[in-house]
Amino acid sequence: MRVNVLLFATLKDRAGANKVTIELPDGATISDARSALAAAYPALAAHLPTAIAALNQEFAEPTDLIQIGD
Repeated sequence: MRVNVLLFATLKDRAGANKVTIELPDGATISDARSALAAAYPALAAHLPTAIAALNQEFAEPTDLIQIGD
């Protein structure tokens, strides 16, 4: 599935964009998304472990599942 990821602060600055798109398999988690972001955008890798993730405007845990349409 294609996932649009909104970036803020340092991640936005490092990526040079406020939104990026990544491909994830069905059943992917927030942790999987972090790994995909690090692989696709190496400049973000050092900052992802401390970045706060949100899913549908609510804080998300690394094990939270990402659904199509989220």
